[in-house]
Amino acid sequence: MTTDTSPEGQGFDAGRGIRFGAPALVVLPVRDDANEKSLRSPEARLAEAAGLARAISLDVVHQEAIRLRIVSASSLFGKGQIERLAATAAAHEAELVVVDGVVSPIQQRNLEKQLKAKVIDRTGLILEIFGERASTREGTLQVELAHLQYQASRLVRSWTHLERQRGGFGFLGGPGESQIETDRRLIRDRISRLKKELEEVRRTRGLHRRQRQKAPWPVVALVGYTNAGKSTLFNRLTGADVFAQDLLFATLDPTMRAITLPGIDKVVLSDTVGFVSDLPTQLVAAFRATLEEVLEADLIVHVRDVAHPDSDAQAADVMGVLASLGIAETAPLLTVLNKIDAIEPEARAALLDRGDATTVPVSALGGEGVPELRQRIADLLRGGARVHAIRLAAGDGRRLAWLHEHGDVIARDVDEHGLALQVRLSDADRARFSAL
Repeated sequence: MTTDTSPEGQGFDAGRGIRFGAPALVVLPVRDDANEKSLRSPEARLAEAAGLARAISLDVVHQEAIRLRIVSASSLFGKGQIERLAATAAAHEAELVVVDGVVSPIQQRNLEKQLKAKVIDRTGLILEIFGERASTREGTLQVELAHLQYQASRLVRSWTHLERQRGGFGFLGGPGESQIETDRRLIRDRISRLKKELEEVRRTRGLHRRQRQKAPWPVVALVGYTNAGKSTLFNRLTGADVFAQDLLFATLDPTMRAITLPGIDKVVLSDTVGFVSDLPTQLVAAFRATLEEVLEADLIVHVRDVAHPDSDAQAADVMGVLASLGIAETAPLLTVLNKIDAIEPEARAALLDRGDATTVPVSALGGEGVPELRQRIADLLRGGARVHAIRLAAGDGRRLAWLHEHGDVIARDVDEHGLALQVRLSDADRARFSAL
């Protein structure tokens, strides 16, 4: 069955025929060797996988972890395990089986035959979520590109929707060309076209970013594991109404708003896509442009869900991705310990006492600790200040007012050339002043 992938369709499933809201099984393969390396328990990993499935409104009717002593090259699971899964799928009338791991194309095809249900792996599931949530043109193009790159090795016999997407530029293969070759060529052509469109969108984004860099306003980027509460905190700080829900990957496209902080008249705050463990490599590459906002930030605010049992592991995943993208050392980092309203009173009191120069406990939902966070962000943005000698024309009131607003004018002298000032400014503010 070919699913409509037009804007009017239900979602981007690249021909897999997934019906959002369908009954689904979620299965976590647990390998003895891999499990020892994981920072998370199988229970926590399974819960996250079920949460990802629910993020696209799948009805998770059954979830379980299955230990693999031997990995079957043809079907991943053993014969007895597959028979039991097939019985469970039939009993629940499941249309979909989500395998939270890597499933090869051969394993996927064999499992679908034996389980009599659609099968997707973790990469396919996350791609489905991104396909449903992306709203900007760049986000939509990035998701489609990532999806096609993923599906290139999982060709099926019904790719006619690709010809519709080509806007009438499709053509039939020559005599003797097999369907699989036609499919592969359609995908390759579509990928090439998408890359060109994305390059144009990125050029436009680059122009906008350079314009923002000329503006005398610092940029603060919120990062964190998916569902850590970034969008809720963003709304609390900005008064905006960005989609925020107890849902994995509620935010995909970057949102930027201007806010006022103590002693700083304007700061640009950016809400970014949430991170997740084992993020598909296709999406790490495809969404790098989205994370360019973080690369340009003057301060990175890492939002952690301290009420989550795997908070430490989630934080490690976020820092690992930032390091891999070369972001970890580009700007100061402030850690926000969010959701303190959801933990036990003793633990909450300990966190409130623990706050230091780089950590602030807050409740984005209730507002506790947010005033302290605003002050801490302002302090960090103004930190590292040095005294600079600056000369202004006598009538340059606009730039003089800016210096008083963003720095500390500690000395002022008037001579025949104008104003000679000694101003304490951070290096970032000094660079912004030079761009005025």
